[in-house]
Amino acid sequence: MSDDTSVTDDSREATASPLPETSRRTFMRAAAAAGAVTGLAGTASAQEGYLPEGPAVRLETVAEGLSQPVGVTSAGDGSDRLFIVDQPGQLRVHDADDGLQDEPFLDISDQLPELGLEDLGGFDERGLLGVEFHPNFESNQRFFVRHSVPSSEEGVDHRELLVEYRATSDLSAADPGSREVLLDIDHPQFNHNAGSLEFGPDGYLYIPMGDGGAADDNAPGHVSDWYDRNAGGNAQNVEANLLGTILRIDVDSSEGDKPYGIPDSNPLVDDDGLDEIYAWGLRNPWRISFDADGRLFAADLGQNLWEEVDIIENGGNYGWNAKEGTRCFSTETPNEPPSNCPDEAPDGEPLIDPIIEYPHQHEGETVGTSITGGYFYEDAIEELQGTYVFGDWSKSFTEPQGRLFAASPPDGDGMWEMEALNPIGEDGTELGSFLTAFGTGRGGELYVCTSQNNTPHGENGAVHRFQRFPYLNDRTRNGAMSDRMKAMLNAAIRQLRG
Repeated sequence: MSDDTSVTDDSREATASPLPETSRRTFMRAAAAAGAVTGLAGTASAQEGYLPEGPAVRLETVAEGLSQPVGVTSAGDGSDRLFIVDQPGQLRVHDADDGLQDEPFLDISDQLPELGLEDLGGFDERGLLGVEFHPNFESNQRFFVRHSVPSSEEGVDHRELLVEYRATSDLSAADPGSREVLLDIDHPQFNHNAGSLEFGPDGYLYIPMGDGGAADDNAPGHVSDWYDRNAGGNAQNVEANLLGTILRIDVDSSEGDKPYGIPDSNPLVDDDGLDEIYAWGLRNPWRISFDADGRLFAADLGQNLWEEVDIIENGGNYGWNAKEGTRCFSTETPNEPPSNCPDEAPDGEPLIDPIIEYPHQHEGETVGTSITGGYFYEDAIEELQGTYVFGDWSKSFTEPQGRLFAASPPDGDGMWEMEALNPIGEDGTELGSFLTAFGTGRGGELYVCTSQNNTPHGENGAVHRFQRFPYLNDRTRNGAMSDRMKAMLNAAIRQLRG
């Protein structure tokens, strides 16, 4: 092996004579930053030919020792606290000075069903699923949580609750005695619970609901609907229940025996259907978010073939289970979609197509399996500004192979353009984790929640902050290194060799 080691145009790999272990680690980190080490999410081999390479980002770990974090947010109270939703039932607090606090802000673990399905290796979608603080939390101490509770009713796996709490006067903890149930919804299967909560710019609370669960909608708990080709499905029946929807309610008023109000502009007020419903035709909207312009994004999990992101409109019908993404869907042959299906419901309402979709498989390689909704990026990483940042839970059900994506809006109509981000952990290697959720902090900074487990157990969960990796995005889009990066690496090599 030559002693004259350098990075050249002819090679994207750096080779060197043996170095001390500490020096080799330092070099490998620098090489990873340049994209010179194979196996990173930004390399051609990892992209499987479907998505172009996007920017690289550094994920700075800010909290560890969690179980299965499924949300992170700030309270808008002027503090630097982050509130982390841990699926087994704890609302944890991360303080900028003291880190992750031992005492939860709220612990409802004793109210949840026993989590972990034996036939799925401990996997579960029930639990503490979301939190949202009232816009005036600092003065009124009000906040809201979504969580599962057991059910003894036949044919009902569990119930999904929307619960209001108040914090103590110093905002240091929740007051368990303030608990008030606002919504109590029967859920026939263990999965498709959605769970996030968001206040919109209109001051109303938006609540995504899954369709009741079970693969292919072929299970008890799915009601009949207008689409005779398929065997029913909650998302196309707006009269029978609140499943497969996004709800919108006014938590600052009440109406009759309901502890909340119904906005007059909800689409089914004075019409056939349940007044709480804002949009429908959704399978399992795993995370919703608003951008600065008030657009509501929802990432909706597909069945076997396609994942999607929708922009939610008042009264919008997003097609499930007549369609999966932009394609037709059959409950009988989910892997072989029909060649034709309706573009509108019987009353003429259009079935709205997504703005983003991606397949589970492309040319025999896995692209993703389960979308994780994110946020329209408005923080400091220039390469991500103006994109919707989101991800996929994992390419494998059993192995932690989550992915990060970004999508840019088109100049006109049409689908948004996706690219795969290159997530680099603090050790300079690909971050191999299940990606469970995204969140934002007080200043709009973006966070991602991960776990090494696919179960709500253990202490392998973490929260990471998106950071720009210096010089990392100097690479050209085809993966070649820029002259600036090659010069930096060659200087590092010379320094390491003395």
